[in-house]
Amino acid sequence: MSSRNRDEVDRGQVLAYRVAAHGFARSSPVPDVLVLGVQDTPTGSARAALAARGAAPEGQGLELVWSFRGAPHLHRRADLAGLAAALWPLDDADATARIDTAVIKEGAHLGVEAFRATAEAFRAVVTAPMAKGDVSTAVSSSVPHSLTYWCARCGAQHISGLLFQQAGLAGGVRVIPKGGRTVLAPLDAEFRVPVKASGTAELVRAYLRLLGPATPADVAKYFGTRPAVIASVWPDDLAEVSLGGRTAWLPAADLDALRSARDQGLVRLLPPGDPFLQARDRDLVVPDKARQKEIWRAIGGPGALLVGCEIAGTWRARTAGRRLELTVTPFRRLSSTVRRTLAAEATVLASARGLPEARLHLV
Repeated sequence: MSSRNRDEVDRGQVLAYRVAAHGFARSSPVPDVLVLGVQDTPTGSARAALAARGAAPEGQGLELVWSFRGAPHLHRRADLAGLAAALWPLDDADATARIDTAVIKEGAHLGVEAFRATAEAFRAVVTAPMAKGDVSTAVSSSVPHSLTYWCARCGAQHISGLLFQQAGLAGGVRVIPKGGRTVLAPLDAEFRVPVKASGTAELVRAYLRLLGPATPADVAKYFGTRPAVIASVWPDDLAEVSLGGRTAWLPAADLDALRSARDQGLVRLLPPGDPFLQARDRDLVVPDKARQKEIWRAIGGPGALLVGCEIAGTWRARTAGRRLELTVTPFRRLSSTVRRTLAAEATVLASARGLPEARLHLV
């Protein structure tokens, strides 16, 4: 991580680079973001995220699994075995960092063993589709007691949700949303519970390619671990740049793309949890703190309006019969060209939700 020969780049260049890297120009039916997966929180948002990039889940060979931070993501089925190994904790300290919560303070110190025991329990329990609650009950009774806690509301001993979901992929389960409930089923792809992590540096490199230039601390937040863990698998083939007075990195092969990045004037409707919004340097993506709180709400957050390289507003939608009612709240006045494009994008979003038309409301 030396500091020699660093390019000076500005915020506009970085955001323009990311917009291009995310495939918003719709030049490929297979978006590059699938290397990190597409988060599906709330349910259905992954389809909208792919639509914003001119793609659809059908024909991509995708599977919904719990992956980064235990959140549900669409991933390519062919990538799952490698992904399970790359997301496996690097050591006990890494494992503890990922699951250290107040409810299992003692159990978290089991480290990698906590993940192994839970993944093995999944494989023993989930041999056919089962309700998530039933799986949780069975897995909770199979893992060390210190990995569970007493839930007064349910009157039962539960495994930590953070561990439960982060061990799901290694446990060979896929996620099936059904109405308001979740069903878990065995993955068709066969692979063993990882013995040790491998390929983690490739995931770090993928983050830096899609959401860089970034720092080990940014990547660590994305993985749900500590910067020292990410530093231990930091790739060698990176280029350093200076961004706002700090050093950040991206793959050296992408440095020319960063240098030449320009605003393409695109207008896109990004759903909550969109990969573009997963960057951990939120001060760079949306400098205004109040708007950050609005966009990245923990529960019930809105979608984001992307105009050029900037998040220029928020949106919410509801279904009225066979029509999508889309309400957009821009942060500033939109030009007539942007409004026309936005109307077309509303139709794209409606189609992603299986609706034939959309009605746009600008607040």
